[in-house]
Amino acid sequence: MIAQEPRIHLWTRDEYYRMAAIGLFDDTRVELIEGQVVEMAAMRSPHSTAVTLAGDALRAMSDQWSVGPCFPRLQQPLSLGEFSDPEPDVAVVAGVPRDYAAAHPTTALLVVEVAEASLRYDRHQKASLYARHGIRDYWIINLVDRQLEIFRDPQPDESRPYGFDYAIRSVLPQTGVATPLAAPRSAIAVADLHP
Repeated sequence: MIAQEPRIHLWTRDEYYRMAAIGLFDDTRVELIEGQVVEMAAMRSPHSTAVTLAGDALRAMSDQWSVGPCFPRLQQPLSLGEFSDPEPDVAVVAGVPRDYAAAHPTTALLVVEVAEASLRYDRHQKASLYARHGIRDYWIINLVDRQLEIFRDPQPDESRPYGFDYAIRSVLPQTGVATPLAAPRSAIAVADLHP
C-alpha cells in the first residue's frame, strides 16, 4: 500500500448546509469559500451602516437595470458552484425575491463587499472567487481609506488564490460617482455609500 500525503477536505455546499442544520455554526458568522468554512469578523457599526446605505442606494435605482427587474440582497447566500456559498454584503440579482424561494441565486449583476478589517481578504480572496465565478462587476466599499474600489473584467490568473482576477481595477474617491455595468444610465455618489 502506498502512503498518501495528508490533504485538506473541501466541504461541499450540501455538507455545509447539513453542518449548519445540526447547529455546528450557531452564533458564528461563517461562509463557505471554495470548500473551506471561513469565520467572519463581528460586524462593527460603520460596516453595518455602509451595508444599509449601499442597499438603499441600489434599491432606489430598481428601474434603471438594463436586464429588467433587479433587487439587492443584503448578506444572503450566493451559490457559486459546488464548493462556495459566500454571503456578500450586497448582491444585486435579476428578478424578484420570490424567484429565489427554492434556491439561492447563482450569479449577480453586482457584488458589493464592505471592508474594514477584511480589506485585504476582500481584495484578494473574494476578488479571485468572484472573478472565478464570472461576476463582472465587484465593488469594495473601503471604510479604511473612505473610497470605492471597482473590479471588472474577470480573467484567468494562476497567481491568484482561485486562479482568476480582475483585469480592470479602479479607485474612486469620496467625491466620485460610480455607475454599475448593468445600469449604465445610473450614478451613485461614493459619499452616499459611506457612513
